[in-house]
Amino acid sequence: MRSDIRSSVPPRADGHHRVLWVVAQCLPFAIAVLVVVVELTPLHVMYTGPLLTATPALAAVTLGPRGTIAAAAFALVVSMITATYNQAWNTQQVYTNLLALALVSAASITTSSAARTRSENELNQIRKIAAAAQEVLLRPVPARIGPLRAGSMYVAAETGAQIGGDLYEAVQTRFGVRLIIGDVRGKGLPAVRAAAAVLGAFREAAHYQENLVDVMDHCAAALERERLSPGVDPDARLEGFVTALVAQVPREPVVEIVNRGHPPPLMLHRGRAEALTPWCPLPPLGLDGLMAEPPEGKAESYRFARGDRLLLYTDGVIEARNSDDDFFALPDAFEAVRGSAPGEFLDELHRALVRHAAGCLADDVAMVVVERAE
Repeated sequence: MRSDIRSSVPPRADGHHRVLWVVAQCLPFAIAVLVVVVELTPLHVMYTGPLLTATPALAAVTLGPRGTIAAAAFALVVSMITATYNQAWNTQQVYTNLLALALVSAASITTSSAARTRSENELNQIRKIAAAAQEVLLRPVPARIGPLRAGSMYVAAETGAQIGGDLYEAVQTRFGVRLIIGDVRGKGLPAVRAAAAVLGAFREAAHYQENLVDVMDHCAAALERERLSPGVDPDARLEGFVTALVAQVPREPVVEIVNRGHPPPLMLHRGRAEALTPWCPLPPLGLDGLMAEPPEGKAESYRFARGDRLLLYTDGVIEARNSDDDFFALPDAFEAVRGSAPGEFLDELHRALVRHAAGCLADDVAMVVVERAE
């Protein structure tokens, strides 16, 4: 009954609206209780029939079909109890009230069922559109790409959503396998547009820009064009920066990384996890204007031998908290997971993350893991 009666109040609604919605859900049952109080006390001289008749109609607005049935049944029980207590079964008024209650209940249940069906159909259609958009924006990383075995995962925090502000991609180029992972500050369509701009720039530049820094600069320029395009909210221009990391895995046993304000990736070497923290931190994409001089970054190289695993992730992973307000210990979980294939590895890591957060993720989660296979 919990899931069927629960309303469609937005999960992120503010506290004031949530309280009003809960009051509206309780109102039909409160009215029925009020009728009991009136009928079983000296106040029973008041005519309460219309109050009971209105309870199914009020329930249909907020409680859904099963909630409406529950309210109608409760009103019927109250009507029978009060009629018995007042010895009014032989009066025409009681049967009139029961008939009115039955008619209103039937109409309310039918209306509520139709509204629920229409809402579910609309939601399913939105989910299909979101799934199609996700396939274009966030394509799954191939299981085998160049000398790497790979896997990817994306989980949106928004209820019912399938796309958000996290981004990732892996492509095979003449320079080696190139990967990107990023996180757009903000939510909603502006975040999706920023993610699409960065991803589109990466997919183009990764194939013809030899220098990895130039690939990142191409992504930064695309984001700037998107932020300055007509119709973009001024607040979104100020807040819509992107933390991003670009990696390149050539045939040599190394990985080259350019990190623009993104959480450092983890390297698993012989069962030990190590954070590849940049030697010279760089600002996120979109914040270059806040610096006195443009950043002059360069790719940093790390050993990446056969059997090593590299995990790229967004901050939704490391910022997940448990009931004690402790952050998710990603390095420890990375070392503890024993999944063989990258896809299985990510599945186990995701289950550990969900257990830590008790199934409640506050932010989108994107992860890409690659393993040098040869």
